[in-house]
Amino acid sequence: MGEGCDVRRWDELLPDTLGLVFKNLSLQEVLTVVPRVCKSWQIAVLGPYCWQEIDIEEWSRNCWPEKIDRMLQLLIKRSCGSLRKLCVSGVPNDSSFTFIANNAKSLQTLRLPKSEISDSIVEQVAGMLKNVTFLDISYCTQMGARALEAIGTQCKFLTGLRRTMHPLQVIGKVSQDNEASAIASTMPKLKQLEIAYMLVGTTSILEILQSCGHLELLDVRGCWNVSLDESFLKKFPGLKVIGPVVVDCYDMNGLDNCSDFSASSGYLPWDFVAGDMDDDYDEMSDGFWEDDQHIEDVEMWFYDDLNAVDSGYDWPQSP
Repeated sequence: MGEGCDVRRWDELLPDTLGLVFKNLSLQEVLTVVPRVCKSWQIAVLGPYCWQEIDIEEWSRNCWPEKIDRMLQLLIKRSCGSLRKLCVSGVPNDSSFTFIANNAKSLQTLRLPKSEISDSIVEQVAGMLKNVTFLDISYCTQMGARALEAIGTQCKFLTGLRRTMHPLQVIGKVSQDNEASAIASTMPKLKQLEIAYMLVGTTSILEILQSCGHLELLDVRGCWNVSLDESFLKKFPGLKVIGPVVVDCYDMNGLDNCSDFSASSGYLPWDFVAGDMDDDYDEMSDGFWEDDQHIEDVEMWFYDDLNAVDSGYDWPQSP
């Protein structure tokens, strides 16, 4: 380089700058490869700079519950209270959710699909999620109207809610109109609401429309008891309504692309086993990421594949 040119070596970059760079790497690389490059990179990985946004949703879909819990413990502790976004599938129990809530002072985006979280624990800790603006609790069968009411009452900044269900999950339920009423009565600032395949009726949807005056997107695909008159919807010129008729799948390609379940059996590219990740990176590289563990699981993908692309809306990203 020319004389006088101000060039900084990679190992001399500020930790927060390194954190932005490392966000583009895979989770396995950040936890096992990066810390071994040099001391400054190890410091960056051990600090909060890499963990303000934690997205392990894809990884967690193929993991045993205890591994999900241990990974959450590891990564959230590293965020040191600076966590702004968390995406994880299948939170295994109420204690895991309590741990998330206890570290949610700065949390704005929270995606917890397919999680085992109860109404009672949400009522207890919802106040800790007061800064959350977008929440995804799709396929969470243990939650209901009580949890939604607690969330709406405590999370005053909530503008986006995704409460999508799977058709097989609502078999045997009479109605989920009480959940719609909880949304209408406690979440007036909502701009985007996805409640596909919920057992709600027209009256409940009208209640939501009248109470949530800021709505820009309402997704009611698969809500077969809902009938919205086009002339009535003209009263809401800024609102886009998707559904209730589902048109995404029934095309010339048949049903292959939208089957209720997608069975996946195969070898995971890597996996996580509990251990002290900060002490011995050699041991971690050899034993903590298993390439030969065979896991069979059946996952719900009915609606996940019909996400914001089909609805015509791109969910806002955390700042």
